Amino acid sequence: MDKKLEKLLPLVQKPARYIGGELNSVVKDKNAVDVRYAFCFPDSYEIGMSHLGMKILYAVANAREDTWCERVFAPWPDMEDVMRQNGIPLYALESGDPIKDFDILGFTLQYELCFTNVLNMLDLAGLPLRAADRKGLSPIVMGGGPCVCNAEPIAPFFDLFSIGEGEELNSEIIDLYKKHKALGSDKETFLREAAQIPGVYVPSLYDISYNGDGTVAAITPKDGAPATVTKRIVKDLDAVPYPDTFVVPFIDVVHDRVTHEIFRGCIRGCRFCQACFLNRPIREKKPETINEQCKTLCKNTGYDEISLCSLSSSDYTRIEDLLSLLLDWTPEQKINVALPSLRVDNFSEALLNKLKSVRRSGLTFAPEAGTQRMRDVINKNVTEEEMIETANIAFAGGYSAVKLYFMLGLPTETDEDVEGIGLLAKKVVDAYYTNPDKPKGRGVTVSVSCASFVPKPFTPFQWEPQATAEALGHKQQYLKEHLPSKKISVSFHDIKVSALEAVFARGDRRLADVLELAWKRGCKFDGWGEFFKYDVWMECFDEIGLSPAFYANRARSYDEILPWDHLNYGIPKSYLIKESEKARRAETTQNCREKCAGCGANRLLGGKCDV
Repeated sequence: MDKKLEKLLPLVQKPARYIGGELNSVVKDKNAVDVRYAFCFPDSYEIGMSHLGMKILYAVANAREDTWCERVFAPWPDMEDVMRQNGIPLYALESGDPIKDFDILGFTLQYELCFTNVLNMLDLAGLPLRAADRKGLSPIVMGGGPCVCNAEPIAPFFDLFSIGEGEELNSEIIDLYKKHKALGSDKETFLREAAQIPGVYVPSLYDISYNGDGTVAAITPKDGAPATVTKRIVKDLDAVPYPDTFVVPFIDVVHDRVTHEIFRGCIRGCRFCQACFLNRPIREKKPETINEQCKTLCKNTGYDEISLCSLSSSDYTRIEDLLSLLLDWTPEQKINVALPSLRVDNFSEALLNKLKSVRRSGLTFAPEAGTQRMRDVINKNVTEEEMIETANIAFAGGYSAVKLYFMLGLPTETDEDVEGIGLLAKKVVDAYYTNPDKPKGRGVTVSVSCASFVPKPFTPFQWEPQATAEALGHKQQYLKEHLPSKKISVSFHDIKVSALEAVFARGDRRLADVLELAWKRGCKFDGWGEFFKYDVWMECFDEIGLSPAFYANRARSYDEILPWDHLNYGIPKSYLIKESEKARRAETTQNCREKCAGCGANRLLGGKCDV
């Protein structure tokens, strides 16, 4: 570690965030590699170190002898102040070297409100913010993650984006960079060739024009760039490399455990859910593969908990087989197995009996809406009867704490639908007290968490307006006034944070000017309540001359060109329109295992779809 930095670390909270040297971190001879890659997570160390995607791509890159991948996180404001006051540039944890000297800076964009942190990290590194102002081949600034499905608001700051899954694509980008570095190519030559790699989006090779009303008039590729960039997927999860070890932090992080991905995709098709549509088609790992990889990870990290990760764990077709394999060895080693993301409609007694073999905590379910009509609109395909039956199974199995997730502001929502949230929670409370097999001597805890609906790209609701702040405030107050039981606690997401999220989720490139101005005026860590500066953001919109309501609260027509229309995530717009129309009629669509709805995603695997 740099001696100057070592003397300054006692001045900040949690200095272990900034020292590196953790168990299983990868250290190489920088003179023996061809490519130095900084994996940048634009949030705190505790958040970034919990992210499975970072662990996977860190391992994949470091498995290459010619590449050294190091980790970089957004320094907390106290550390940033120390760095700026003492002339310390942003550095990578493994080597302590400034990242401005690296070949590739790869940012994962998990959340729209991390965008200002990206700019802050580039500035801390001593680099120009805009891609056009960074001359020379290195460093290439690239982005990946779910937010790149509409990267337009942040596009001017990036050289390229990795669209879809990165295990194979990132290696192809590294190969091409290594080639052009050896040739002494300029950045423009590299980017033109990179744009020919399937899944690579180079924003500088696309011109955007606008209509008089502010909508997009055309997205025009140039210099041989493809008209449409199709996402990359990994076809065989059993064959793709998976880490045999994780870096073990010195301090507590959000998810401090072995996390194992059991399958990708989702069979459900909830119409608000971007993750469902971005991650199709469905691909499962074999239980035997998962079991062996979990054994290895526990051995190499010392962790005593395994979390089985997916969008809907109980939809994994061989979940009971997998739990049987894991429970053959985890109890003896005192290792807990956690199964998040459970579905109400397939939580069986057999599954409960498996879960009873491990440490028990509260159960979490996501009805999302309080009435059946509203659940049909969003295609949740969960009934009140299934909800109560699931609660009774859980209570009879010894559970006494349930957390329920809902959304407010969904399309067509009425006050009756809002009141239904409290009524459904009350029926869960009643189910506990009328259950003869409930835990003895304990009361029930039902926690209701309500997020504000944010319309997202590549969902059937991408054309819908977000409810205004005034409307969402009314809904929150209405629910609080109509809670039917003191056994129910309710919490809400910040309306203003959700409003800004909606702006950037559906925004265009003109927002880059707002983003840069907001950063210059001190906006960063916008997803953290103590740092969020809503009034500053609104001043920046006014000064640039753009309206947040134009992006967040405006309904869009099906024939409007959307800022992300040149990207293809495997689901044609015609299917999303069909689902949008069914939502207006409160009609449901069966899940993928009951009947193929023809979403088109299986074509990415070379298969057929019923379209």
